[in-house]
Amino acid sequence: MSGRVCTSILQRASCYTVTLSFSSSSQYVHPVVYPSSHLQHTQYCRLSTWSTSRRARSCCNLKKAGNGSQKGRKLSTRQDLDFQLSRVQINGILRSNEQTVSVPEFDGRGLNAVRKFESNQLAANTPNEDRRSAATCLQSKGMLFGVFDGHGGWACAQAVSERLLYYIAVAMMSKQSLEELERCMEHGRAVPPILQWYKHHTDFNYRDSASLYIEHLRVFWQEILDSEEHGDGMSPSDALACAFKRLDADISLEAQVPLSSDLMKSTAIQVAFAGSTACVAHIGTDGIHVANAGDCRAVLGVREKDGSWSALPLSKDHNSQNQAEVERIKAQHPPSERNTVITDDRLLGVLMPLRAFGDVRFKWSLELQQSILASLESGGDLDSLNLYQYIPPNYLTPPYLNVAPEITYHKLRPQDHFLILGSDGLWDELGNEEAVRLVGEHLSGIHIQAPVSPSEKQMKLGQMLELLLKRRARASPALDSNAATHLIRHALGTGEYGDLCQERLASMLALPEDLARMYRDDITATVVYLNSDLAKPHHN
Repeated sequence: MSGRVCTSILQRASCYTVTLSFSSSSQYVHPVVYPSSHLQHTQYCRLSTWSTSRRARSCCNLKKAGNGSQKGRKLSTRQDLDFQLSRVQINGILRSNEQTVSVPEFDGRGLNAVRKFESNQLAANTPNEDRRSAATCLQSKGMLFGVFDGHGGWACAQAVSERLLYYIAVAMMSKQSLEELERCMEHGRAVPPILQWYKHHTDFNYRDSASLYIEHLRVFWQEILDSEEHGDGMSPSDALACAFKRLDADISLEAQVPLSSDLMKSTAIQVAFAGSTACVAHIGTDGIHVANAGDCRAVLGVREKDGSWSALPLSKDHNSQNQAEVERIKAQHPPSERNTVITDDRLLGVLMPLRAFGDVRFKWSLELQQSILASLESGGDLDSLNLYQYIPPNYLTPPYLNVAPEITYHKLRPQDHFLILGSDGLWDELGNEEAVRLVGEHLSGIHIQAPVSPSEKQMKLGQMLELLLKRRARASPALDSNAATHLIRHALGTGEYGDLCQERLASMLALPEDLARMYRDDITATVVYLNSDLAKPHHN
């Protein structure tokens, strides 16, 4: 991918300084470009100094936050914030995107490993950059669930949420089924459905790009058919790995080739330059396969013999907190870059997740990036597409990023009751164990309290009162029938003793657009209830 070096960005860099601004929970450090002379007269607030941990976000802290300011615009003042949302308003906000789907125990092809699923989303960005997907594989067995966390805009997460499950399903289809698909396409007949989608009424599709997406999906299955080893279809593990990498390659290709319309071209470039993490679970009667790229997460809810709940992570976060992941990336670049590949806990000091779809700024050569952006400049406004001409620091030996997923497999057991898929906005607020306990107790309606320990029996009166308050809070009845909504409510509204603080929740939901993203991320949660009877001995 060599070519002439475009000098326009280098010329601009000599007279402009790039200042990087971000909230500490943001996936990207966004570039803000000012003339160098202007910076001498400007006070610039790095949003990384804002606290984002739930424990630090008291209602009092939220009230103080309105007095802050950011360069170039005035943030809302305390007087602008209305914290007096009623319970009805709170419920309306929390429940506007919730989804509940019951799945037939027997779907005509065999028993289902899924009984039902519940899902919900709450935006912090405008528009929401998270996406979710759920579908049944009609030409092979099992169900697919995905959570996608976009950054640099929503374009990439949108495209991946529409397309990835098709790629996975096609890879698992038998050669005979793929041949039938190809015959139908060749003769203009109706193509047998590949997926049964479970859509929310607010879900959006790139309708203008549908023909392009079908065309590249067809090329994918044609290449599979040319392989002599395909036979009965790929295993879920191989299909997940292959689909992630193939879709990312198609996203990259589509941004480089001529397309039939300017709208399709601009969409393809937006998708490629934005990014998205992805966590996808294939659930079949044999078990759960999870493919993860980035910092979304899959956590299994397990009920122990004593009735308590425990969490079993089925994915690992790909960020700077994962030392093995950091070492993997450093090993792919010269020793001279060991101190620059990961800086400020971000890839090249810019990107928080260390695996992702899109994000071609971290994959393409500089020459290719500049060539593609230059082709857009002649026919449109880059700013209108949310594209900026900047180069990540120390961009010496690309690619620095890939989407190869980490695959895990878990064989279903009788004690496995549900799977939580969540974007990092959920896990920023809740730990694995806390999330599983919330769903488990919501499912069973039973709040397990550990017996008082010998050390607790020696507590002073004030300490014992605090323990009792925590226990009473845990035993409060659930306000939501949907477990994903229940998770989001507790993620944002849990008080000091584990109780739901109405004022805290109202404060978090009443934040205006210019403040919301500083205190929380977009949150997506999907809770999949498993048919654990399949794992009992009489079904073996």
